[in-house]
Amino acid sequence: MDDQLTDARSRLDRVSARGAYQEVLYGRGVLVDIRPVTQRAFEGEVAAPLGPLAVERNVLEWRFDPRHEARLPIAAYDTRVLVLCQEGFTSSLAADALLRLGIRRATDVVGGFRAWREAGLPVAG
Repeated sequence: MDDQLTDARSRLDRVSARGAYQEVLYGRGVLVDIRPVTQRAFEGEVAAPLGPLAVERNVLEWRFDPRHEARLPIAAYDTRVLVLCQEGFTSSLAADALLRLGIRRATDVVGGFRAWREAGLPVAG
């Protein structure tokens, strides 16, 4: 797994929690929380006014593939997708999967939601 993670991250221009916050705050990216609903309920979530999308990992590719009928309205090849998981591991693999779909501006948040919360950024729950 370590090799797969290293390989995935070699294609990503990962962002810090503060960097992701700035991108979302100024409308330059969309934050996509891929954690399961139970984990979000237990650990907390990014504050709703920032417009985070909850798209669980098991459906991420279908929701962001611009060619798929189950895509979200914002799904486009140039959408800046900032993937967030709990600690920044699963999000790297997920962001890489989006890159392979052609979502060329996809990346993930270093340290995940834990880093977001520790940085004192807006949370709910």
